[in-house]
Amino acid sequence: MDGRDLVRSVRVVGSGKAAQGLRTVRAAWRRKRIDAAGLPPRGAERARVPGLVQGVEPGPGGGVIRFSRSELRITVAVNGAVFWGWDGAGPEPSYALAGRCPEPDPRAVLEPDTDGGWRVVAERVTVSVSRHGAVEVCTPGGVMLRRDLPPRWWEPVGGGAARWVQRSEVAADARFFGLGGRASGPRLRDGTYRLWNTDPGHAFGPADDPLYITMPVQLVVADAAVHLVFHDTSWDGTVSLREGEEGAGSGHDRTGRCELRMDGGPLRCWVMAGTPARVLHAWASLTGAPALPPAWALGHHHARWGFGSEEEVRRVVAGYQERGLPLDAVHLDIDHFDAHQVFTVDHERFPKLATLAEELRRDGIRLVSIVDPAVKAEQGNAVHDSGVAIDAFVRDASGRTVEGVVWPGETVFPDFTDARVRAWWGGLYEERLAQGFAGFWHDMNEPTSFSAFGESTLPRSARHALEGRGGDHREAHNVYALGMARAAYEGLRGLAPGERPFLFSRSGWAGVQRYGGTWSGDVATGWPGLRASLSLVLGLGLCGVPYSGTDVGGFDGSPTPELFLRWFQLGAYLPLFRTHASMRAGRREPWEFGAEVLEHARVALLERRRLLPYFMTLAQLARRTGAPYVRPVWWGAPEDRALRDCEDAFLLGDSLLVAPVLDPGADRRAVQLPRGRWYDTVTEKVYEGPGQVLVDAPLSRIPVLARAGAVLPVRDEDGGTRLEVWAPVRGRTGGGLFVPDAGDGWDEPEIERYVTRWEGRRVVIRRDDESGVSKPSRPVRVRGLG
Repeated sequence: MDGRDLVRSVRVVGSGKAAQGLRTVRAAWRRKRIDAAGLPPRGAERARVPGLVQGVEPGPGGGVIRFSRSELRITVAVNGAVFWGWDGAGPEPSYALAGRCPEPDPRAVLEPDTDGGWRVVAERVTVSVSRHGAVEVCTPGGVMLRRDLPPRWWEPVGGGAARWVQRSEVAADARFFGLGGRASGPRLRDGTYRLWNTDPGHAFGPADDPLYITMPVQLVVADAAVHLVFHDTSWDGTVSLREGEEGAGSGHDRTGRCELRMDGGPLRCWVMAGTPARVLHAWASLTGAPALPPAWALGHHHARWGFGSEEEVRRVVAGYQERGLPLDAVHLDIDHFDAHQVFTVDHERFPKLATLAEELRRDGIRLVSIVDPAVKAEQGNAVHDSGVAIDAFVRDASGRTVEGVVWPGETVFPDFTDARVRAWWGGLYEERLAQGFAGFWHDMNEPTSFSAFGESTLPRSARHALEGRGGDHREAHNVYALGMARAAYEGLRGLAPGERPFLFSRSGWAGVQRYGGTWSGDVATGWPGLRASLSLVLGLGLCGVPYSGTDVGGFDGSPTPELFLRWFQLGAYLPLFRTHASMRAGRREPWEFGAEVLEHARVALLERRRLLPYFMTLAQLARRTGAPYVRPVWWGAPEDRALRDCEDAFLLGDSLLVAPVLDPGADRRAVQLPRGRWYDTVTEKVYEGPGQVLVDAPLSRIPVLARAGAVLPVRDEDGGTRLEVWAPVRGRTGGGLFVPDAGDGWDEPEIERYVTRWEGRRVVIRRDDESGVSKPSRPVRVRGLG
């Protein structure tokens, strides 16, 4: 018996603070016993490296290079992405990939290199492999982007999963981004980051890591080019980063370093290089186009853990309506369930839920339901009984159903790595649709199981189908939420084929954007939490998840009026704009913070509504190109080192630069501008980039700047769409795109392209399409003329 765990158990039972008290202690000891019996013991290990090159076998787009103790499969795809896998690993099966792998590039050839090595020469990159197994990715001009040193494996003598380590070098000027949702980013400083989706169990801040969504996806930004690297294994691991330093030590550059350590899984990797737009496009073509939200999901959402009844929901909605505040969705948390049981309704507090949903929809407001994966382990519970009938729940190594503790009490967990189970679970959303829900948010799906000590998740030895291959939770844990999102998305496509499914998830993995978005989770109330929220949204966008947001005001506390307003103003420019809080936290309705905050919040809400055509266009473009709505300011100029270090502002599409206020008491702030002319969208004051400028940031608004020449689709007073043109610089052209989305359904609207320039003393705008240049058929307003 572990004495420290015994002490923790006594403390939990004695404190009375644990959510489930004694149950969490029992669950922790139960998990420990299951793993003691079910996990293979790790005894003696032997280390292995690739050895020396023995021969090659050319193939489409590359080939196989054989070493004395391993072999390396390498392929360049037609989209420019490079794949390599050690020990002959191929790109499939993979939870990250969408459909079939891209075709090999027939122009890429495997040829001898210097010193006994080999190289694959392609249009966008050259990949060199040394005779010892180092893999180097270079630009066509020969500049090194990444050098992976020969890997090392530790294999159990008696068989089992091999641990491995991959050390890499990048340019001295490179900066690291990505790895999923990281509160300390978006730029990742020197340190070690864990790859294990984790519910921290408390409201988190910038120092907490890991969080709900981790991905082995790095975006590396350097002078020569941007490159994305994805190590396709879902096992637990760590990434240790050290930024480079130019001119370090004896006048030489110190390269940046990355060390990836994984507890198992294949050692296989994808790399794609180029501009940020090209890299994210290639990533989306590989892992799937982002799901397209319905137009209402780009409006304002109000949520709370603690809407105790239909009457309270009506009271909150009436508060918005009486004050003339736009509201598009209301979210119901676990308190609307019957005893916290998923796919149920508490009919005492919500006796006519379907009627409430219908009434709200008539006012343009949708109801969104929380969905948790844990199912109460009790006969008579319809979900439990139907799951038992098809053997849907995760079992341990001895064949017993694994039980945990979540909000309903003792629970069991569907195995979302089984196609049969996904189909069953997807069909359960019919009950939610019948209640009138229009969208869904997935929670507790890391998966979380409350525990008095140790990890708050399933036993690592728990068995999973893994699409028929079989395996345990060590491999399935990180993709559990991805499978749940897939089950819901595919189920909703079948249940309501004419509508776009709307769902977002607290946890996920590479490829989750195919099914929906995500949000920050339980971010701490406070100025550090506000800053962490922006970091998460930016970082997830660079990992291919464009639709995300934050709990405006923070999840756990009572924000000051100033903090709430600044958070609200930031939220108005994020893809998912949602207020949300715990039942133990202060209220989040804008009028609860006084008349001044209410009026300033109204301005932010009305501006968000005005920009809805622009947000819908960004959603359509994200689906077609993979480009996130929210982009770092270096997006168009990654070679600008000053922009690389800017973490407190962002681009919203190509046209707007948003500079939120992230510190208390500020009424002005410095903004690092990309190259070009920028206009303050309220005062129309002109700023010239590149460089840092000081801009006004009164309590009434946060600075938002428009790029000179931008053409923005905005909502007109009558509900139609007009084009807002920001005057271009004389002698240069500007432009913009508009996708006239119908708001729902699966039609592919045509992209409207506009070009603007000076002609004499006038700014003119023309539509440019396949039939030629024509006048726009929409109203136009030109701004920035002084």
